Amino acid sequence: MSVADRLRAVVLALPGVDERETWGKPTFRVTGRLFLTLGADDSTATMKAAIGDQVALIAAEPAVFSPAAYLGRHGWVTVALERCDPDEIEAMVLDSYRRRAPRQLAARSANQDCPQPRSTQPEPAGTQDASSEHHR
Repeated sequence: MSVADRLRAVVLALPGVDERETWGKPTFRVTGRLFLTLGADDSTATMKAAIGDQVALIAAEPAVFSPAAYLGRHGWVTVALERCDPDEIEAMVLDSYRRRAPRQLAARSANQDCPQPRSTQPEPAGTQDASSEHHR
């Protein structure tokens, strides 16, 4: 099973998630809010992170992590899937989901058996929803 297939299975098991093809690639949304995209060739994934986490990830491993096109300024990060530990990617995707999901759904997902991402910094005040309408 590829890393992209593993992510798809994990994500689709989360409450309120649906998959849509947008911009020629798979996108995943929770109650209509984008939280993950896979590259058209399934070699990358783009997800929401805290801005501090995004900066730290890119600084630590620039061959693996990069700011996402268009949404990088809002903390979105692109990950080269084959260069990153699948468990870490899964934890990052769950963190992205929880950042974008309504509180009730995010709380239900807390039971997911997954390691935590490297850092789980809270989102700075006023930036949580900065990109919520950019993908509609």
